Amino acid sequence: TMDQIKELRQSTGAGVLDCKKALEQTDGDMAKAAEILREKGLLAAAKKAERQAAEGRVEVYVHPGNTLVGVVVLNCETDFVARTDDFISLAHDLAMQVAAVAPRWISRNDVPEDVLAEEKASYADDVKGKPEAIVERIIQGKLDKFYEETCLLEQPFIKDTSMTVKDLVQQSNSLLGENIVVRRFARFEVGG
Repeated sequence: TMDQIKELRQSTGAGVLDCKKALEQTDGDMAKAAEILREKGLLAAAKKAERQAAEGRVEVYVHPGNTLVGVVVLNCETDFVARTDDFISLAHDLAMQVAAVAPRWISRNDVPEDVLAEEKASYADDVKGKPEAIVERIIQGKLDKFYEETCLLEQPFIKDTSMTVKDLVQQSNSLLGENIVVRRFARFEVGG
């Protein structure tokens, strides 16, 4: 029905025809249709990631009381998209995320090797005496938690913790039809 298509479109950011096709494929099952669209969106986002994103905006979030500021540089492909409400809203949400959660890096690829080595060394006591077969899994689990706490794209989105910041950006890629990239961020705090 049109209501189902509209609901699916709102929850996924996909186009009307894509939503209709996904619902037809799944005989109206909203969850399965959303999963199909998410998979398609990820494929589309991967293709878009190769395109140059040189336009965009610098967004600043100032916490009430002016004691905390988050700044993010968010790029897209065209100045037209950079001026849309959806793009501006995404930039604002990311600046707020930076202020609230204080990430150190954009993605896990940005974490320096020496920091990773130091982090892994700190897990040595936790894995002492454990069977060798599970040591690597324990270390990987702890590293994943470290990335979630320190890398912006890995963090749960503060307005909807069921998704990561990376999911939010990919959803915006799909919705706006452009490659969107977080270039830089900074966080300033009084006394910090």
